[in-house]
Amino acid sequence: MKANEIRERSNDELKTLEGDLRRELFKMRIQNHTNQLNSTAKLRGVRQDIARIATVLKQRELKGGEQ
Repeated sequence: MKANEIRERSNDELKTLEGDLRRELFKMRIQNHTNQLNSTAKLRGVRQDIARIATVLKQRELKGGEQ
């Protein structure tokens, strides 16, 4: 997911998406430990998406408004 796509969404949508990605990351970690995950690169991608969302939310918080 690109940063521009993330910035276009509202705070509520981002919080929901972050929760979904965290659940997905948990499932992927379990699959990785049981050798069921085909591509470990997906773990990194999901972690980066979570970080991007958290960064945008923090920037909006510091800015003091919702976009």
